[in-house]
Amino acid sequence: MELLGAGQMRAAEQHAMARGQASGAELMERAGRGVVDALLARRPAFAHAPHRALVLCGPGNNGGDGLVVARLLRARGWQVEVRLWGDPARLPPDAATNLARWGEAAPWRRPEIAASMACGVDLVVDALFGTGLSRGLPADMAGIRDAIDRSGAFRLAVDLPSGICSDSGRDLGHALAADLTVSFHRPRIGHYLLPGATLCGALAIVDIGLGPDGVAPETVVRLAEATPEAVLKGQGHKYEHGHVLVLSGPASHGGAARLAARGALRMGAGLVTIGAPGDALPEHAARLDAVMLRGIGDAAALATALEDPRLDTLLLGPGLGVERASGLARVALAAGRATVLDADALSCWADRPEALFDLLHENVVLTPHMGEFARLFPDITASLAAPPGRGPAFSKVDAVTAAARRAGCTVLLKGPDTVIADRTGATRIAAALYERSVPWLATAGAGDVLAGFIAGLLARGLPPIAAAASAAVLHADCARAFGPGLIAEDLPDALPRVLAAVSHGARALRE
Repeated sequence: MELLGAGQMRAAEQHAMARGQASGAELMERAGRGVVDALLARRPAFAHAPHRALVLCGPGNNGGDGLVVARLLRARGWQVEVRLWGDPARLPPDAATNLARWGEAAPWRRPEIAASMACGVDLVVDALFGTGLSRGLPADMAGIRDAIDRSGAFRLAVDLPSGICSDSGRDLGHALAADLTVSFHRPRIGHYLLPGATLCGALAIVDIGLGPDGVAPETVVRLAEATPEAVLKGQGHKYEHGHVLVLSGPASHGGAARLAARGALRMGAGLVTIGAPGDALPEHAARLDAVMLRGIGDAAALATALEDPRLDTLLLGPGLGVERASGLARVALAAGRATVLDADALSCWADRPEALFDLLHENVVLTPHMGEFARLFPDITASLAAPPGRGPAFSKVDAVTAAARRAGCTVLLKGPDTVIADRTGATRIAAALYERSVPWLATAGAGDVLAGFIAGLLARGLPPIAAAASAAVLHADCARAFGPGLIAEDLPDALPRVLAAVSHGARALRE
């Protein structure tokens, strides 16, 4: 699914209106009806008994959507109070039409709103500012937000919680929170980045009839999915499905490499070998059966091993040790093979990231967490950490896209809102958010398994961005399938049943 920025959503609406698919007034009516339908689907009790709503309407078309919602709720027998932000005479034409259909709306006064919240409001509709907001809310909005939160009323946001930047998910200042956010046509990028996703509560997307032609053609940000090629393994012998070499650290430090190796093998790599110093081999041999072992003590030994072209995918980093990673990385990258760099294979370049960038090629995937990302890309991280000021704010998508272009390879920045981008600017968000949230995935070793999943898919021939995006989705699916109490060792063992469940849909898609 495509994720749109504010400009792309406006273009989609204008394109639909230019083609005669709907007028602005019709789109506003469809949006308001969609909001009410989504609300009743989420809270069926609201359809059956009289209730009281406070609808907060802003000075633009988001406020117009809110006026439609207010009118439709009143028609259902609700007691509805509307508060309007700004001068009614300056409303856009379609919003002004809906104000006339509603009747007189009380002006926005914070004391009256706070008083309303103390009088048993069941629902607060936030239709103040949606897509395209370019500034934060006034500082005294914090008091209104707190009164709404304390009231226990169900909080419904139209398009986005007010104060959230639709292009970045960042809080531009004093953002409201919602229990349900209802948006239109396609999700916004900010719906799937933190903290926006947290403030949205649940998310519902309503079709307002823009059609497939209403998607901006330049869209490059999409929700990640496990591609059919990732789920369905074709026929062939083991060497046709790739051979992953996972480089391991010294004795007593091999657990992370074993996790990665098991992840690669479960993901369908034909063969997986751990390359380790000689004194570490007995430890691995005591714990592994299907994973092969090879003594690789230094860079020269690695170069000798890579004379075998069947070792087509390399994974460096988990438990490798910074000093050992530094010695092996140059040889590994010079081989030009599909390569995943994780953990210590990233940290060893912290004081000289430009030297790493000179070695990288398009078949490399970097998998940093935020701390490792900051050491490799300090200036980009500083932009991301700076207060957003005005929108559209610099986002995690902007940061990872810039990093991938600079590095000339694919970059996966971990988190509940994992972002993956390649050197062309193509971007995916693998979001473990909303109904896909898996907080128990924050466990030691989970990142090592993810690196192994990516390496397994690279070995099977997937392009780097497809391998990284599919692996991130399947990684979260494994955690969800296992449930709370997960430890990293459980992830590879959960993968077969996840692949089996997903494969039915993948086959149907192919057919």
